[in-house]
Amino acid sequence: MTQRLNYAQLSPEQYKKLLDFSAAVKNGVIEAGIVDLIEIRTSQINGCAFCLDMHVKQATIRGESALRLHHVAIWRESPLFAPRERAALAWTEALTKLSGEIPDELYERVSGRFSEKEISDLTFAIMSINAWNRAGVAFRTVPGSADKAFGLDKAGLN
Repeated sequence: MTQRLNYAQLSPEQYKKLLDFSAAVKNGVIEAGIVDLIEIRTSQINGCAFCLDMHVKQATIRGESALRLHHVAIWRESPLFAPRERAALAWTEALTKLSGEIPDELYERVSGRFSEKEISDLTFAIMSINAWNRAGVAFRTVPGSADKAFGLDKAGLN
């Protein structure tokens, strides 16, 4: 499978705005470990190979365990995730697989683990990775193709 086009070169203003948006998300109040988990889970759901590869490498560099990374896809059954992480992953799935309604029970579970500001920042983080996934899937961005540029070669997962 080959990359279809280089959207960063073809639409540099939009690409830069999305980068800026993603940087703002990273500066939010949600801890990096939870952002890693939601980026990985969203990328799994959306089938974005480039983003999944990138975010697994980023999480590895930040010290996330290999077993927890393998368990993101089965987080409901896995004993490795804390209640706050589980709430974030449930919110991630609901916002990524939109069905037209977010159940009150889920919102209450999330609001029991996150402040209003955190829920807002978490939602924007989910929105950001969904945007990147759509570009990665649409244009078949090759996994690992930007490792050196993003410093992901430090993960030792080549």
